[in-house]
Amino acid sequence: MKFEKQFSLRVIPNASRTSLKEENGKLKLHLQAVPEKGKANAAVIKFFKKEFGIKVEIKSGSRSRDKVLRIIN
Repeated sequence: MKFEKQFSLRVIPNASRTSLKEENGKLKLHLQAVPEKGKANAAVIKFFKKEFGIKVEIKSGSRSRDKVLRIIN
């Protein structure tokens, strides 16, 4: 059985440290990675794998700060 869930978040690249916060009911992921050549997108995927042990993929927003991620199991 395949489980699929998606959620949205705003990514803030070039932050002083990497952290996930909820502000005004929305998720914000502050990343140290720079937004060039897919480095920030790779850091998003790596963050969720390392911190929560979940595999995610970017469903939409690969070239935007606002992203929709899909949890894949």
